[in-house]
Amino acid sequence: MALKPKALRVQHAYEQVSNEIEAQILSGSLKPGDTLPGEVEMAGMFGVNRSTVREGIRRLECEGFVRRISPRKMAVSIPRMAELSSRQTRALSMLDVTFDELWHVAVATEPLAAALAAQHADRDDLAALDEMQAALEAAEGEGRVSVEIDTAFHSRVAAASKNRVLQLAREPIGFLLYSGIDALIPELPQAMARQVVAHAHVIDAIRARDPNRARDWMRRHIDDFRRGYIQAGLPLDAPIDGVASRLADLGQGEA
Repeated sequence: MALKPKALRVQHAYEQVSNEIEAQILSGSLKPGDTLPGEVEMAGMFGVNRSTVREGIRRLECEGFVRRISPRKMAVSIPRMAELSSRQTRALSMLDVTFDELWHVAVATEPLAAALAAQHADRDDLAALDEMQAALEAAEGEGRVSVEIDTAFHSRVAAASKNRVLQLAREPIGFLLYSGIDALIPELPQAMARQVVAHAHVIDAIRARDPNRARDWMRRHIDDFRRGYIQAGLPLDAPIDGVASRLADLGQGEA
């Protein structure tokens, strides 16, 4: 079989610098807290100029792999969940994933998060969930605010699971799944009341240390969300970004 010609993308030097440092962090050669050499020293190590090193470090800093500990010193850090999930969200958007694809994963991860939260949640987790519930009730169906609280609620339940892999896996899925859904509220006036009830049951089950009940109510909540999507006449097999944008435009037009 003949080799097929294909144009190759030449990496910028700063990308090669950041990729090499990131690889050493991920391999464990560089550990959280380790101080990086100065820009001049790294320029010599990589055979590039100082501005190239600076740009590569800036990229790593934006992605959470390094942090500034003084005006001239950088240390290795652990990327925050939001920074890592942001990269995954962009990747999912580029793949044009559909509501159904996201929902079928969420229906597995969200109930699991609730069950684990019932086993591991601490007082701070419960206090935060109670505060979110009060805020959701006070929002009285106000679209954008309600969606933001709902998204934060699911993230906090996942955080209460104390399982970092689960948190990272579900965060970009939840962000895309719930994006733009505030425009559904005028079409489904009962949705917010059902949301408040479901959240209350999940919180009660977590407080009672009842993983089965927490899992069951979260599953009902996620199932209910899909039913609402169908009732609003939205396509389950269309790219979620396109649907979210359309909903956002609709919501602005009605404002």
